[in-house]
Amino acid sequence: MYNEQIEKLIEMALMDGELTEKEKQVLFKKAEAMGIDLDEFEMVLDARLFEKKQAMQVSAPPPPTPSPAPAAPKSDKYGDVKKCPSCGAMVESFKTSCGYCNHAFTNVDANSSIERLFKMLNEAEDMRVMEKQTDNPFSAIGGAFSDVLSDISGPGKVDRKKMAIISNFPIPTTKEDMLEFLSLALPRAQKKGNFFTAEKPENKVHNTFVNVWHAKCEQVIMKARFSMKDDKKTLEEINQYASTLKIK
Repeated sequence: MYNEQIEKLIEMALMDGELTEKEKQVLFKKAEAMGIDLDEFEMVLDARLFEKKQAMQVSAPPPPTPSPAPAAPKSDKYGDVKKCPSCGAMVESFKTSCGYCNHAFTNVDANSSIERLFKMLNEAEDMRVMEKQTDNPFSAIGGAFSDVLSDISGPGKVDRKKMAIISNFPIPTTKEDMLEFLSLALPRAQKKGNFFTAEKPENKVHNTFVNVWHAKCEQVIMKARFSMKDDKKTLEEINQYASTLKIK
């Protein structure tokens, strides 16, 4: 209905089924800058919020009965593999290489899921930036108060959204994606500072997300150990990450 930028902001603001006054001000400011009629925009926003709340309350319907799947064509994409594209042998689910000819299954879109994750996190962070840039003095005061309150009560709304994005993001399924995820997540899953310096501003923001990154790394490592149990070399890399993060 609107352009992609404001649609993304609306989506991020309504992600948890709530719309704070600060978020509303940010959205209205953006809409006004784009020449959108504010009365119309408010009606659309209220309707979107209502739809989001309804969707969150209604349980998902049972999935339809799947129809028989057609024979899978040869493919070099791990997610589509039914038979090895090299020797034609049947492949077990979650395998990253053929047990008969050792052909490695790769994904031509490797790392795309990781890029999508960080794009979502950046979009969530954009909401914080826009809130701080608002010209409304009351909103600015509210933002400062929110920052102080978050120091007492825990992560603010934007940080909670980012944590939810990380926690709910699907676990990678290809070897490339798993290794790429762990390499990027490793420094984010390790605390900075010590007992005396962990609460310093430069460390506190980082440490807020350590637990959620660590939990996601553990999920990826568990999945990798299962799917790559026959890939000794890759398994060694996975276990090295696990050792660094003290994951058994």
